[in-house]
Amino acid sequence: MPKYRQLDYVDELLADGTVHRRYGDGREEWRTRGPGNLVTWRDSDGRAGTDEPLGPRLVKRTDQHGVRYGRECGYGRTLWGDGVLTVNRSSFGGRLGAVLAGMAGGALLGALVMPPAHLSREEEEELRGQTDDETSYAGLGAVGAVGLLGVTGGYDDWGDGYGADDDDFG
Repeated sequence: MPKYRQLDYVDELLADGTVHRRYGDGREEWRTRGPGNLVTWRDSDGRAGTDEPLGPRLVKRTDQHGVRYGRECGYGRTLWGDGVLTVNRSSFGGRLGAVLAGMAGGALLGALVMPPAHLSREEEEELRGQTDDETSYAGLGAVGAVGLLGVTGGYDDWGDGYGADDDDFG
C-alpha cells in the first residue's frame, strides 16, 4: 500500500506565457516565471508562493504556511513532504508514467523516495549551486538532457506539456 496520496494535474500554457494548472481535486493554480529559476504561483484557494529548484531533483515550495520540499521522481511525478504525489497528466512523461506504473505495480519506475523534511540554509545553497550547473543543459529538453545528464529535462523547459519536455516543476 503506498504511503502517499496521488493528485493528478493538467497544465495549459496561456497566451501571456503563464501556466494554468488544474488539479484533480478541483483546485486551480496560475504559475509565472519569476527571476532566475523561481516560479511564482497563486491558487484558487487564495494561497500564493514560490517554487524553486534545489539541485537536480528537489523543489522548495514556500507559501504563507511555511516551506515544504518535493522530490521530482521522473515521468511527470513529484513526491511532496506532506505525502502527496502530484502527477502531470498533460505531459508525455505523465502519461507514460501512468502506463509504466500500471505494469508490474510500478516496479519499472523504481521506488519513490521522500524529500527531506528540512534543509539548512547551507544545504540549500549547496543544492542551488548544483541547479545553476544543470541550467546550462536545460535548453536541451528531455531527450538531450537524458543523454548528457541522466535526467528528464531542465528547469528552464516551460512548454505546454505536449512536447518531449517533462518539467512539471512541482
